[in-house]
Amino acid sequence: MDDLARHADDLCSLPPSCGPVRLVAVDGHAGSGKSTFAARLAAALGGAPVLHLDDLATHEELFGWPGRLLEQVILPLSRGEAARYTPYDWTERRFGPARVLEPAPVVLVEGVGAGRREVRPWLAALCWMELDRETSWERGRRRDGAGLTGFWDGWTLAEERHFAEDPSRPYADALVRQLPEGYAWLPGPRATAGANQSVTHGSQDVPPY
Repeated sequence: MDDLARHADDLCSLPPSCGPVRLVAVDGHAGSGKSTFAARLAAALGGAPVLHLDDLATHEELFGWPGRLLEQVILPLSRGEAARYTPYDWTERRFGPARVLEPAPVVLVEGVGAGRREVRPWLAALCWMELDRETSWERGRRRDGAGLTGFWDGWTLAEERHFAEDPSRPYADALVRQLPEGYAWLPGPRATAGANQSVTHGSQDVPPY
């Protein structure tokens, strides 16, 4: 099991990728544990801000949020300014009051598709939750209950189509696997290909971000 504090230190040592910010994506299938992991990593980072992509998606645009992410979040952060975004209310089916996201040293972006091609140029690191889609989707369905079966039926088709056209995992710097206690960190496809060797680690089993 790897220590989140150690990996948090490694992330903080990366060069900024979006103005003064190190933007770190947490991607994976729906139900794979992204939100829980992002919350724990944010705590290890001393309270790093977390942007949930569910706040930018809508019923009509499950994956049509890149423009909102760029305009409301990435571009302000790239200028060293606070971002202001309007989270979507999934019950009321409308955007709600604006929220502020400060340009902290590390900002986490969590959600399915967080490592998509429009976002990758702004990322300091991409973490992929290493859990297969069938297991992830089953976990998500159990979590949300029978009342959202129809939504999940549509979601799984949309997610499958998205990753077929724009996969994230091949570009991951780290693969994160949830354990009974904590997480295991493995070098991702990008790291093992030698595409990003900007951080020198003392241990061979630590993935280079």
